[in-house]
Amino acid sequence: MTKQKAHLVRGIGMIGGALIVLNGMIGAGIFALPSEVALRAGVLSPWLFLGAGLLIIAVVLTMAELASYFRESGGPALYATRAFGSLTGFSTGWLYYVSRASAIAANSHVMARYLGTLWPWFDTDAGHAAVILFVCGALTLVNVYGVKGGMRTLAFFSFFKLVPLLILVLLGLQYVSPDVLFPENLPSIDDLGGTTLLLIYAFVGFESVLITAGETNKPRATIPSALVRTVIFTGVLYFLISLVYVSILPSDTVGGSLFDVGRKLAGPAGAIAITLTAVFSIGGNLTGTMLAVPRLTLSLSEHRLLPQWFGRIHEKYATPANSIFFLGGLSAALALSGSFVRLAVAASLTRLITYAVCIAALPVIKRRASSEERQRAYGLKGGYTIPIIAFGLCVWMASHSSLESWKFVAGLLAVGLVLFWIERQGTRKTDPQP
Repeated sequence: MTKQKAHLVRGIGMIGGALIVLNGMIGAGIFALPSEVALRAGVLSPWLFLGAGLLIIAVVLTMAELASYFRESGGPALYATRAFGSLTGFSTGWLYYVSRASAIAANSHVMARYLGTLWPWFDTDAGHAAVILFVCGALTLVNVYGVKGGMRTLAFFSFFKLVPLLILVLLGLQYVSPDVLFPENLPSIDDLGGTTLLLIYAFVGFESVLITAGETNKPRATIPSALVRTVIFTGVLYFLISLVYVSILPSDTVGGSLFDVGRKLAGPAGAIAITLTAVFSIGGNLTGTMLAVPRLTLSLSEHRLLPQWFGRIHEKYATPANSIFFLGGLSAALALSGSFVRLAVAASLTRLITYAVCIAALPVIKRRASSEERQRAYGLKGGYTIPIIAFGLCVWMASHSSLESWKFVAGLLAVGLVLFWIERQGTRKTDPQP
């Protein structure tokens, strides 16, 4: 394990960490969420995005402190393993891994649909298959050839994602009136739980950067800072985009989206620009996932929770090539088979479970750390007040998930536990007996 760690290149700095966080949160959702929340909350929706950001920051701050205790790759699976042992660590990592692989599959299809608005062939079965194979294949190869190549690709997508969105905000702010910014008559919200889940969905995905600690420069300082600053930036961006949306489109607009906002601001060219922005946004989300998630199977392999094949580092490119190839192939297979649909239903629930396990791990890891490590860690004010709030938030949101999602997650966990048992049996046979 020490030899493999020496081969990894710490090529991710503060900007790179921030880009991973940003692209983890901003994908296809930003083009639909403002309209969905506006239908439920009207002119109050921009402030609800800020409120959701304040809620999720409790989870983010807790994760930031956890990250400051580690230099190794693995993120949630590593934290759970260190605190609660191999079984919990594997279960946490397995659920998160499957949800991220399914997200790559689902978002590949969404990208094909957006491209289909520009060229209808992309929205055919053949077009979807071509997009899936190209995206999964290209991102796999880019990441195998080095972490810096993956970061350059991520920076490319991030630029063409953010610039149009910021231009949309700047053009749309002229339509914002005081009555919209500070409404006198506040609308009632019938489904507060469902609306909160939608709002929180805007911020999930930040945890991807935790997995890349083994290739991050000064991870104990870089990752916490990148997490907190980027989540705050994302919350403000969602606020501004939602503010522009409710100012330009009427509150009773059904099925509206940022494409309609683009069309209102700049005609057909505006709608095309937002469509291309969506493609780049999804591309950035996929790139960030493909860069981070293979480090999870690398970590599980290093802790002998998966076969050692997943932990091999490419001698020339210093990347976990086998784990990258496996994720690319699994994502393409899920997308082409269509089985990702049911997986995507439970994706938010698996993340909430992951967050809750990590938050529960913090007191254990903190207690076992040396006094020097605790002094150097990203300490939170108020003791465990923020982690308790974060844990309660995760439990409350998970309680609003459907019974079908819980059953499906239980099924996924059962499959993972079978694989865990097989690997442990193999480990016992190969380990020398005392």
